[in-house]
Amino acid sequence: MSDFDSAASTPVPLGNRPIKRRRVYDDSDGYSSPDELGDHNPHRSSRLSARRDSVPRRRAHSSDGSVDELDHTYHSRNRSRSSSVDSSHSSVDRPKPYRPLKLNYKNKFILKGHRKGVSQVRFSPDGRWIASCSADGTIKVWDAATGKHMRTMEGHLAGVSTIAWSPDSNTIASGSDDKTIRLWHRATGKPFQIPLVGHHNYVYSLAFSPKGNMLVSGSYDEAVNLWDLRARRVMKTLPAHSDPVGGVDFIRDGTLVCSCSTDGLIRVWDTATGQCLRTIVHEDNPQVTTARFSPNGRYILAFTLDSCIRLWDYVSGTCKKTYQGHVNTKYSLGGAFGVSGNQGFIVSGSEDGNLVFWDVKTKDVIQKVDGHEGVVCWVDTSPQPNGPVVSGGLDGTIRIWVDVNEDEEDIGRVNGLKLEHDDERENVNLENGGGFDDAPRDGQSIDGRSPERMDED
Repeated sequence: MSDFDSAASTPVPLGNRPIKRRRVYDDSDGYSSPDELGDHNPHRSSRLSARRDSVPRRRAHSSDGSVDELDHTYHSRNRSRSSSVDSSHSSVDRPKPYRPLKLNYKNKFILKGHRKGVSQVRFSPDGRWIASCSADGTIKVWDAATGKHMRTMEGHLAGVSTIAWSPDSNTIASGSDDKTIRLWHRATGKPFQIPLVGHHNYVYSLAFSPKGNMLVSGSYDEAVNLWDLRARRVMKTLPAHSDPVGGVDFIRDGTLVCSCSTDGLIRVWDTATGQCLRTIVHEDNPQVTTARFSPNGRYILAFTLDSCIRLWDYVSGTCKKTYQGHVNTKYSLGGAFGVSGNQGFIVSGSEDGNLVFWDVKTKDVIQKVDGHEGVVCWVDTSPQPNGPVVSGGLDGTIRIWVDVNEDEEDIGRVNGLKLEHDDERENVNLENGGGFDDAPRDGQSIDGRSPERMDED
């Protein structure tokens, strides 16, 4: 967690680290069909084709246009109608007007307890819990509805840069500057006995596979590791980049992994073979610090140190949208997709202390909130529509935000709680208290075994 682990407890900006001379990549791997990535075949049997394109690869470039590739409503190209066509038929073909998204997120809780900057915050897949990690070397679990601190996990020998939840919300993985990855039981706070060892430098990014049997990690050693969590060993080590790996993520069906680096590249990998299927690079070659797949698996959202967030169609290798309005030139920031009603938005932290929300379709900034005192390192959204948003920053605090209407009514209705502005939750240690069903459940670990059996392995 070198961004957060320095003598002055201030992260070393990514932009100030020495950057090696970037290699030139010639990636001509193609795809069998863009339709393989659509929403209608989530369990596709064929992965991205490894065959070479007959047409030479062209450098990817930004193509932000008025046509929204995420919109599944009908759009016809070069529509031509005869003047004799009845006007009623023309009105049927006319697309419905788009209603701009409106958000009104306000602070509900301020959570305190970390002694140094908070590097990441993550909602559990079931939406009940929030995990946070920090330069102080600890991981904390909080109740997402009440903001109560549940437990603290200690064991790393250095700062913790990254965390990830297992799909069943019962296991947390953490990556640290001590070069190890640890797995923790969420309900007890106890670690699995044997850490995952294999990286040669800081572990900076993690993601679980959708089935929970694999973990992908990115490190400052420039490699991406795929881990078999049942055997507790490295399945594949991918020589992914020529600079530190800033972000990794699994696609929703687990067949693909994406990675990004400060070498300016975003790469897509076949999980089964470890083959690189696509390399994406913007014409300006900005350093990429975070990358994640869109919920439908068709796009990659990339955060870069030119204060831009770009939405890439990785099948064609083209940039479909560019979101601007936040400040990101030095630090590795993170954000997420969210849903309000049936419309999508993107939220990110900013180095000026703000949280910035964009309409996915229009690219407009729909809300900007004064979030933290200093850099907002990470923002995550609840898996539930209209759910809360959580943020963590260098000020050491975690803040929970809810979408409210003009009458201060909580739209998300987090357990029916009344909105409480700036309610500061101190480090209250609740062990299975407060009426929460937080007991370990047998057979709900990452590999189907009880926690006791897993520690015996």
